[in-house]
Amino acid sequence: MPSSFRVVVPPHPLVAHWLTVLRDKQTPSPLFATAMKELGRWLTYEAARDWLPQRNITVDTPLASCEGQVMDPTTPVLAIPILRAGLGLWAGGQEVLPHARVAHMGVVRDEATAQASSYLDRMPKRIGERVGVMVFDPMVATGGSLAMVLRQLKELGVHGPRLRVITALASSPGLKSLAEEFQDLTLYTGCIDAELDARNYIVPGLGDAGDRLYGTESEEFLA
Repeated sequence: MPSSFRVVVPPHPLVAHWLTVLRDKQTPSPLFATAMKELGRWLTYEAARDWLPQRNITVDTPLASCEGQVMDPTTPVLAIPILRAGLGLWAGGQEVLPHARVAHMGVVRDEATAQASSYLDRMPKRIGERVGVMVFDPMVATGGSLAMVLRQLKELGVHGPRLRVITALASSPGLKSLAEEFQDLTLYTGCIDAELDARNYIVPGLGDAGDRLYGTESEEFLA
């Protein structure tokens, strides 16, 4: 079966800049949050470039009338941030898609087995045929967390051109796994890293995005 699986790494200097800030282990949580937000903003901008429909209108400038294009306000959009760190990307995406409805999905990975499980599911029971869906996954390591959400969307009839995925960073093994199951997926990411380590962390990666975003690397909170 021919595959239309597509991974886009935008060649934009701001994407490279903010990803580098995320990677740096010296980046404090507040700056990490800013970098995640900015990366989410620019990746969403790129993903929406050929995705959101436009319509033609006529406007009056101070001098004359002219034709122009605006985003079609009747097109519904659903944003799905995968918790926790997907909220960091969506903070930037929301500035590009301010009218999107949001469905939060909480997914956690078992560190011993690398298997994903859900702890929060706010997915709509039905998604109309005109709805565009954008999923915000902080990183694609094994691809297990994202695959869980994509399977649920597929059951609701959402796949192909009306679906986009935004992720800060992806691994080659994770993308390969996704491509085998979701052959019509389009994914936007800041970079593709080649390897996973023994714990299924992306190498060189950026560490645990959720812990770095919220400052929870340690279970202790010492004054």
